[in-house]
Amino acid sequence: MVNLSTRAQPPLDFIPPALDRRVLALVRLGLPYWMRWREQIRRVDVINADGLVHLLRAFNNQETRLLLAFRHPSPLDSYCLAHLLWYAVPQRARQLGVELNRPVHSHFIYDRGIPLWAGNWVGWIYSRLGGTPIQRGKVDRQGLRSARNLLANGQFPLAAAPEGGNNGHTEIVSPLEPGVAQMGFWCVEDMHSQGRTEGVAIAPLGIVYRYITPPWPEIDRWLDRLEHENGLTAPAAAYAPGDAGESAMAHRYQRLYTLGEHLLTLVEGYYKRVYGAALAQPRLTPDVVLPTNALGDAGADTRLEADPEDFAKRLEALMNAALQVAETYFKLPAKGSAIDRCRRIEQAGWDRIFRQDVIGNPPPSEVERGLADREAEEASLRMWHMRLVESFVAVTGHYVKQCPSAERFAETVMILRDIGCLIQGKNPFPRPKLGPQRAVVTVGEAISVSDRWPDYKANRKQAVARLTADLQTALEGMITPTPPGAGLPKADLPQ
Repeated sequence: MVNLSTRAQPPLDFIPPALDRRVLALVRLGLPYWMRWREQIRRVDVINADGLVHLLRAFNNQETRLLLAFRHPSPLDSYCLAHLLWYAVPQRARQLGVELNRPVHSHFIYDRGIPLWAGNWVGWIYSRLGGTPIQRGKVDRQGLRSARNLLANGQFPLAAAPEGGNNGHTEIVSPLEPGVAQMGFWCVEDMHSQGRTEGVAIAPLGIVYRYITPPWPEIDRWLDRLEHENGLTAPAAAYAPGDAGESAMAHRYQRLYTLGEHLLTLVEGYYKRVYGAALAQPRLTPDVVLPTNALGDAGADTRLEADPEDFAKRLEALMNAALQVAETYFKLPAKGSAIDRCRRIEQAGWDRIFRQDVIGNPPPSEVERGLADREAEEASLRMWHMRLVESFVAVTGHYVKQCPSAERFAETVMILRDIGCLIQGKNPFPRPKLGPQRAVVTVGEAISVSDRWPDYKANRKQAVARLTADLQTALEGMITPTPPGAGLPKADLPQ
């Protein structure tokens, strides 16, 4: 997400959920066409829809309160989950002879920052679909109360992404935040305090994306474009555009690696030069031919590749340096994971942009307002460093080399594109579509939170950590690549 606010503004209002079934019906009607023609999701395959049918029946019979914890690799996930609930599950319920309450739907939690960059109309739509916002970088008491109330008392289950945000990798699960597990235990507590007998369960939902046809020509075109934007000399044509042979894949990986190494080195140089960051020089070992100007001093015949472990260490050091720049300005402690630090920086920036004194009584003078605008502008500039880290945070350095699939190539190319956009001051969203895809949604085995209540009473922190770890394991177990046509129940989008 990019923060485009450079002027002081009134505080962010809470957007209360206000489900409107007419809006829900209209969005449901248009979803398949939007997915097919706008987002190029041509098919949704569902694994274990039966499991969700039975969970929803238990929810409707007031036997279970249900939290849907979904993987979040892409901004497209919300469309796939909507298709699962609005089309695939009702269809499967009819086949099983199971009566479900209509409409089949869920409340959901979304980041309060989304309407800031996507438009206020998105907040209006999300509210009318029963969504509730949360500010991720602070203890958002109003947002937490709303989500907790929906989980305990809402007319539908509640959906949330335990990763906190999308990471751009269909086959990597980011470290989960503990919020989903904590909310599950709060719901058990609410059931006991209200004298209710419902159990509480978390249903893990996996989502992966596969290209219908590997988009190698588009990937090659983007490699050309990124090399041009970075001032790199493209290697001599060693394969035809779209070629997926072994030699072509090796050369394609060489180009991708060169771009990544070049960008990493450029950004390292920026933080060394401008902020005096103490970043070590990379260790290089023979492997890949780099263009003449890839590292500034490498010859055309030099074969260099960073040790994967060294690459990861460089990336971690770079992210730490970028975060420290923002943390020093906002006077924040450098503690926790990179994601934790990003959240605190984001909230500190928002606190300087969305301000109560802007609507004070009496209102600020023109000069006071000008100073507030300067503070907001400075905060937005410092948040840029955090946005850069958000783009890097799921990068491993060996993701493509481990499995050089079209999906992994495409995801990495798009991450490099996003970083280039951020450096140039452009908004990387929406991302370009490289080709038609199919989504695979997997319903995992439900995890009973109620059964863990004694553990929670004995040690709350430990119980939350264990539930989060078990949920992480469940989600990671659902990202194994599935060959096309492997007997999956198909849920083609309407024509």
